[in-house]
Amino acid sequence: MTVKEKLNILEELLSIQKDTLDENSLLEDIEEWDSMAVISLIAMFDSLFGKEIKSEEIKRFRTVKDIIDIME
Repeated sequence: MTVKEKLNILEELLSIQKDTLDENSLLEDIEEWDSMAVISLIAMFDSLFGKEIKSEEIKRFRTVKDIIDIME
């Protein structure tokens, strides 16, 4: 999966306009990044990647790249 595809998945998850995010986007600057987005991210990792991700791990994320790096 390419970085662009991963960015598209995150944009869809956050319900934001396509091509809005890049790897350096700070999560704290994304208005849609809230507790519901975290829950959606956990569910997405389980359904798309068969991976369990813990909220403690998500709390350490600072940029979109932090999320993309574990998407496999």
